[in-house]
Amino acid sequence: MTAHIHPSVDNGIKKGSGHFAGGTLACKCKDRPVNVGIKGDVAHNHACGCTKCWKAAGAIFSVVAVVPRENVTVLENGDKLHVVDVSAAIQRHACKVCGTHMYGRIENKGHPFYGLDFIHPELFQEAGSAAPGFAAFVSSVIESGVAPSAMAGIRSRLKELGLEPYDCLSPALMDAIATHVAKSKAA
Repeated sequence: MTAHIHPSVDNGIKKGSGHFAGGTLACKCKDRPVNVGIKGDVAHNHACGCTKCWKAAGAIFSVVAVVPRENVTVLENGDKLHVVDVSAAIQRHACKVCGTHMYGRIENKGHPFYGLDFIHPELFQEAGSAAPGFAAFVSSVIESGVAPSAMAGIRSRLKELGLEPYDCLSPALMDAIATHVAKSKAA
């Protein structure tokens, strides 16, 4: 049986256009959807198995990427947004009606990823954003109810899709965190 990772990657990963200028993210509401404008392309797009990220119906993983926070603007129906967990490092702004997470913002200026907002590229109304390139927090799907016996099949499917599975972030992102910590200790 093939593991279903996420609807946007299950039938193969579509390459980005290489010149995506940004677009509009829309929540799942039929009436007055929340629309968030994004300038430019996404970075570090990946499948995420953590228990905090919003997942599409039936998905084991979310698909999430980052953009500079100054490139994120709520365009319409921002009155429907609320922060899901105010104690979390990433303040996930979600629609109160449909539950879709529109963007996640880090407010702690000392956090290694401060200045980046987390978004779900599948919500773009336009095609062409950078494709997912790895899978993070893979073991965490067990915390969401996936049977441990399914993990070998899930990791195999991720590799088949070209998403190297990690039980943390990708090596490049882990290096960025370590660099931030080292610089802050030197200061």
